[in-house]
Amino acid sequence: MGKLDAFAEVLDYPMYVVTTAVGDQRAGCLVGFASQCSIDPPRFMVWLSKANRTYRIARNASHLAVHALRKDQKRTADLFGSRTGDDIDKFEHIAWRRPAHGTAPVLDDACAWFLGRIEELVDGGDHVGFLLSPVEESPPGPSRPPLLLFSDVQDLTPGHPA
Repeated sequence: MGKLDAFAEVLDYPMYVVTTAVGDQRAGCLVGFASQCSIDPPRFMVWLSKANRTYRIARNASHLAVHALRKDQKRTADLFGSRTGDDIDKFEHIAWRRPAHGTAPVLDDACAWFLGRIEELVDGGDHVGFLLSPVEESPPGPSRPPLLLFSDVQDLTPGHPA
């Protein structure tokens, strides 16, 4: 057992879909390592696996879009978590659009999303942290739906090893 396993075993954190684009290349993946990390100025950190195609595209991108998923969106989580963009165009299987800033794809059915400008990269080992400064966000929803959590997707087989 690793030095963080016992602690991580009790966590049940939200899952996000993170998308990005550079030129005509789009990418997106399911992410569990992410959190707001500053209030003033507002900042959010997303950690992407170095093995992931989304990481390879994102390291040359200017923005990432971060999407919160409702508990009933396991199909979306499966598409972005169990499939790799090396083999399929995930965006052919889901409704999306470009936000006003015209960079990363925004998923139409996400319960909430924001577009963040990449401010800094932090090497954390097998993942790289992308420090984001929000530049655009979804309008407020009518309610706070139950979110998709790690326990809802722990049975998915990753498209790439983490």
